[in-house]
Amino acid sequence: MRLSDLRGRTVAVWGTGREGRAAVTAIAAHAPAELVAVDDSANFLALPWEGELAAAAPLVTGEQGYARLAAADVVVRSPGVPQTHPWMVELRRAGVTVTGGTALWMADHADRTVGVTGSKGKSTTASLISHLLTAVDRPNVFGGNIGVPLLDLPDADRYVLELSSYQCADLTESPRVAVVTSLFPEHLDAHGGEREYYRDKLNLIAHGPRTVVVNGGDPRLAVELGDRAAIRAGTPDTTNVATGADGTPWFHLGDRPLFPRAVLPLVGRHNEGNLCVALAVLDALGVDVIDQRDTLAVAVAGFQGLAHRLTEIVDPSGLTFVDDTLATSPYAAMHAIDAYDGRPLTVIVGGTDRGLDYTPFAEHLAEREITVIGVPDSGRRIVEALAGLPKVRTEVVEDLVDAVRLARTVTPAGGVVLLSPAAPSYGRFRNFEHRSEVFAQAVADTRD
Repeated sequence: MRLSDLRGRTVAVWGTGREGRAAVTAIAAHAPAELVAVDDSANFLALPWEGELAAAAPLVTGEQGYARLAAADVVVRSPGVPQTHPWMVELRRAGVTVTGGTALWMADHADRTVGVTGSKGKSTTASLISHLLTAVDRPNVFGGNIGVPLLDLPDADRYVLELSSYQCADLTESPRVAVVTSLFPEHLDAHGGEREYYRDKLNLIAHGPRTVVVNGGDPRLAVELGDRAAIRAGTPDTTNVATGADGTPWFHLGDRPLFPRAVLPLVGRHNEGNLCVALAVLDALGVDVIDQRDTLAVAVAGFQGLAHRLTEIVDPSGLTFVDDTLATSPYAAMHAIDAYDGRPLTVIVGGTDRGLDYTPFAEHLAEREITVIGVPDSGRRIVEALAGLPKVRTEVVEDLVDAVRLARTVTPAGGVVLLSPAAPSYGRFRNFEHRSEVFAQAVADTRD
């Protein structure tokens, strides 16, 4: 379904945040028979609905909203509306056509688009792809799940998009190059379960992409893909990291060296995998990666890591404090812990308790000498999952500031204090940025 298909039809836009606003503006330009905006949330008045928006689509709130959704020919839902919402269940049962702004946009732009999703690494990988394409004179527009709704993007010859599982779920057309960086259970409450989450995530590759690029080192992704044709980055046939002639790790294309691993400023093996995926995408798009390797090396060296993802905070004590607040699942925290393998490590965990299974996290730490400090709400339950591990020291404190203060006393000189919560921020904090702010302030306030 394209935007032009909405002409003369009754359309309800569900959600009045950035995505909903962009949808109303775009749909109104295509002359629907009727256009209405619906918001059932308690805080719908956080952003004013007035002026041209209100004129284009009157706002209906609360329980009255369902009647307007059910009466529409097409419902355009915002990504924040979960698949498990009771109204979604009823709309599907009634046979109402439900789509999203991402799907409407993709139908008109798929052939010019690289779309990137993944349970971990999609933001960094999408940013790397866009950054490296620009470096080799392939200008592009970067957007998607980074605060820029697709329906607000300018016209361009090439797009690189970061896409969430919520955005992927409604697609009926895949991008030209569909990229998946990793797969593990996430957002199960919003999707209805693990199988449903994988289905919605992998919907990105379900509708005829020209090329599929995946992280070949991700075991769950390998199982879900089976024998499907895909470029599996990180394996010997494509981009990979292997020992160079000087005895140190180098990025390669097949057996041909590109540049040393040391060029990449991001820590962790998972970031090596992210760069392998990005380079494989460039290769698939026809960039001569071998010929351009010097240019690419300079671009990689200048890549700035994204905020709140293994962001190091300089501290005069000699300890390294690391903000990884966007590690909202146990699997993401496991990657972060691996990034500091070999250094004394204290990790701060805990946040909104979504009832996740922390057994894999405990198994990952079974042979590690590490200190884990739990903070509310889920911190105590995470710590309890680690009971009996002989090398793991655990503590539970009342808040993040107390955790930082304790970490200063229990972390050996030269060690790392890692905020990698394995849980979301909402409840105790306004959002993940607020949690980062509190962590950074605590680091500053607890200095001697």
